Amino acid sequence: MSRYTLGIDTSNYATSLAVFDTAGEVVCAKKRFLPVKAGQLGLRQSDALFHHTAALPEMLQQLAQEFDLTKIEAVGVSQKPRPAEGSYMPCFLAGVSAATAFAKARDIPLVLTTHQQGHAAAALFAAKGEQLFREKVLLFHISGGTTDLLLCDQVRQITPLGTSTDLYAGQAVDRVGVKLGFAFPAGAEVSRLAAQCTEEIKPKSSVKGMQCSLSGLENQCNALLAAGKSSEYVCKYCLLCVADTVVKMTKAAQKEYPGLPVVCAGGVMSSDIIHSWVNKRLPGVYFVPGQYSSDNAIGVSILAAREAGLWLK
Repeated sequence: MSRYTLGIDTSNYATSLAVFDTAGEVVCAKKRFLPVKAGQLGLRQSDALFHHTAALPEMLQQLAQEFDLTKIEAVGVSQKPRPAEGSYMPCFLAGVSAATAFAKARDIPLVLTTHQQGHAAAALFAAKGEQLFREKVLLFHISGGTTDLLLCDQVRQITPLGTSTDLYAGQAVDRVGVKLGFAFPAGAEVSRLAAQCTEEIKPKSSVKGMQCSLSGLENQCNALLAAGKSSEYVCKYCLLCVADTVVKMTKAAQKEYPGLPVVCAGGVMSSDIIHSWVNKRLPGVYFVPGQYSSDNAIGVSILAAREAGLWLK
């Protein structure tokens, strides 16, 4: 029997909505990237909050034209970046406000979760349906705000194992892209250019155990451009450095947690160049399709179904 839940996520990159069918299907998902001026590397929180607040009514109306929202039995929303004390970003208040109003008006359960748990749930569902929700998983989440290697236990408990000590992978990719004249976020354009480079490249990554440093990557890319290397070459070099970082950190984690499934998610991980490099060195790793990998509300809608007792009872 199908039962339906609504997910809302208002990150610093996009406004996202999704409807989940407990029969095991994402009914619909909508996303609108926040507008960033040319040459800039993101938005102030006050601007992000404004754009979310303006976008949500219109996006909910569009969603209502595709799906009967009176069928929704629970609402989930990301209330903060991570399930950790002190984790906070004002942009998530827009989603919490909309979700609370929807739940109160309909007298249905409101499930508060986090942006990171939403990413994890979407990734695990895309990788293997409900199966990975019942076991421990090594999850690599790489985006504009994370380079996190996580031990994920049913998505309820997420233990950080490793991260970047400075710059995040998505930040490095975006900075290279913006320097080349692309709009923020620049990951898709960097990947497009990188795919045009046929030269063999040996990346230089900085990894110690399950920790990495990526601040040098931006400097390396700037130096390559200054030395006359093509934009295609530099983009490929940037992505391969990220891929090599993932491989080294994952191998370090597998020594401590052998036999666990490995899932890679996050917008940066949607690159085909990264897929190829990692798969050759870590066969069996699950890569998540773009819809489930970049910012979305799919995982939030899935967690709403589980926590409200509508799915995986």
